[in-house]
Amino acid sequence: MPDASTPPYRVLFVCLGNICRSPMAEVVFRSLVEEAGLQDRITVESAATGDWHVGEPAHPTTLEVLSDQGYDGSAHRARKFARDLFDDYDLLVAMDRMNVKALQQLARKPEDAEKIELLRAYDKQSVDRGELDVPDPYGAGYKDFNDVFDVVLSSSRGLFESIRATIDA
Repeated sequence: MPDASTPPYRVLFVCLGNICRSPMAEVVFRSLVEEAGLQDRITVESAATGDWHVGEPAHPTTLEVLSDQGYDGSAHRARKFARDLFDDYDLLVAMDRMNVKALQQLARKPEDAEKIELLRAYDKQSVDRGELDVPDPYGAGYKDFNDVFDVVLSSSRGLFESIRATIDA
C-alpha cells in the first residue's frame, strides 16, 4: 500500500459501471471514515472502467440495499475513470481482477500501477478462501446485492483499519 502519511489520503473505488459495487463501497467506506472522525484525513470517491452509465445514479437495488442497511447512496452519479486520475488518488481499490487489468492498462508509470489493489484483499476470510473478486450483482436480485453488501462491508472494514494504521503511524 502507498504511504498514507500526508493527509488527506485519497481513495477511489473502481468497478465496471460505477452503479453497483463501487458506489456501495464508496458509501460504506465513507461512513467508516466519518464514524472515526477522519473525513479531513481520508477522502473517498468511486468510478467505472466503462462508460455505459456515466451520469446515472447507483443501481436501484444498490440504493435499496444501502437504505435497508442504514446508508444513503442517493447523491451518487456514475463517472468513468480517466488516465489522469492516477495523479489524484493514493489508492485505487478495484472490485475484481478484470478491473485491475483495465486500470493497469491505463497506468503510464510503475507508481500508477502500484496504487491498484483489490478490495477483498483486505478481508482475511476472503483471502483464505481465495475469493478475491467482489461478485458483480448487475442483473441479479436483491439477495445477490445484499450478499455483495456483506462482502463490501467486511472488506471495507479491513481496508479502513489498514489505512488508519498507516495515517496514525
